Amino acid sequence: MSSLRLLSLLAGSALALAAGTAHAAPAADTVLLHGRIHTIDAHDSVAQAVAIKDGRIVYVGSDAGAKAFTGPATETIDLKGGVVMPGLVDGHMHPLEGGSGLQACDLQYKRLTVPEFQAALSACAAKDGASGNGGGHDGKWLVAVHWFQHEMQPLGIERTKAMLDALPTPRPVAVFDSFGHSALVNSRALALAGIDAKTPDPVGGAIHHDASGAPTGLLEDSAMDLVRKLIPTPTPEDDVVAARAALAAMAAQGVTTFLDADAPAESIRAFSTLSKAGQLTARGHFAPHIAPEEGPSPEGALSRIIEWRRTYDEGAARVQPSIMVRTVKLYMDGVITAPAFTGVMIAPYLENHGTAEKPDWQPGTNRGPAPYFPPAVLAPLLDRITALGFDPHMHADGDGAVRIALDAVAALRKSHPARDARPAIAHDEIVDPADFPRFKALGVTRCCRCNGASRPPILWPGPRISWGRNAMPSWSHRACWPRPARGSRSAATGRSIR
Repeated sequence: MSSLRLLSLLAGSALALAAGTAHAAPAADTVLLHGRIHTIDAHDSVAQAVAIKDGRIVYVGSDAGAKAFTGPATETIDLKGGVVMPGLVDGHMHPLEGGSGLQACDLQYKRLTVPEFQAALSACAAKDGASGNGGGHDGKWLVAVHWFQHEMQPLGIERTKAMLDALPTPRPVAVFDSFGHSALVNSRALALAGIDAKTPDPVGGAIHHDASGAPTGLLEDSAMDLVRKLIPTPTPEDDVVAARAALAAMAAQGVTTFLDADAPAESIRAFSTLSKAGQLTARGHFAPHIAPEEGPSPEGALSRIIEWRRTYDEGAARVQPSIMVRTVKLYMDGVITAPAFTGVMIAPYLENHGTAEKPDWQPGTNRGPAPYFPPAVLAPLLDRITALGFDPHMHADGDGAVRIALDAVAALRKSHPARDARPAIAHDEIVDPADFPRFKALGVTRCCRCNGASRPPILWPGPRISWGRNAMPSWSHRACWPRPARGSRSAATGRSIR
């Protein structure tokens, strides 16, 4: 398979539209011959040739049939048996963050022991001459990304600031996990952020504390902002470099359309800069978010997003990659993974009343936090968002959050059955089986991570469970991934770069 050449076509599912018989036709700009053209149609048809004109596929079929589309100026490419497939649509990514991560202290999602974790961070600090041993950069933040904290070895080990305080540097340190919902910081960072035993949890976030009440250094969701706001922000030029790196990574993986699922102004601006320079190589959809505290009175947030749409949106999707600002992101909850347990659940998380060696899982009392957008706030907010021509993209990890999101969409459909609203619910890590059919019935797209035939280790109950020593979700013996529903309005997701 390594000898195959994989080509992703911007025309996407148009492959299925052009198959047919040769007839009098204008010469194509490009003809691909002698390939294996996977159309991804209802029959999984495989053809030999493709003809393209003005960025659109005008023929799919045999090599012989493609001759009718070949003229003196046509570029002909011999695929030599290589594979051509529709371009991938990634329905949920964070491209600017991903592009920045490609150039940052990258822990690469590795399963690390504490010594390995510390060695990787120390190497990053030393790389820029700022290890603290005379480097002269004691106040410079050391920021690391793509930390697979839930697979720290041995499984279940407690993650605290002590792991970072032991590093040979006096610098403030912040390590962001691969889920994007947690960060571990050292004592210096906590002090700079003014986080102590008396600091309350912010709305939509959590600060972990030890038995004495002191912060452990682990921050969840919006609590990360208490530290993140202190980290120097990249310049606009840095953002353009990161956006360019993200596009290169997408191109390498065959991604031709993407949704930035929590788009700050910096991201939209950077990709817009590339678009104006003719360097945008994938169609970009951007979803600015409305924060939970803005939900009850969203006028200011909506005005901001409308202004961004007016400034950056380049019109309806077309052949040429462009910028579209037509989606709004809402966080319904956090994540179900330990030690956060910020996913909103219908039933309580289970608690281990036994030992690690002989666990005894029993229902507890913790169902996670209150939903970040309670039903009384979410339903009218979806009405406002969709009336303005935006589609809601809702993060919901626990089955309680998923149900609240579905209930709000149901109210929207009942009130405005003719409105062309296309809501999506992202992640859906746990979905109550009773809610499976509601996605199709309500026209809601599930944007789920696809993990093949097996669940990832962090979700699989049993010896390799890594929810933590004392708690896990209560769904351990019921299905948690709904099957893709026929009739959904769009595809779910490819592989994200983050």
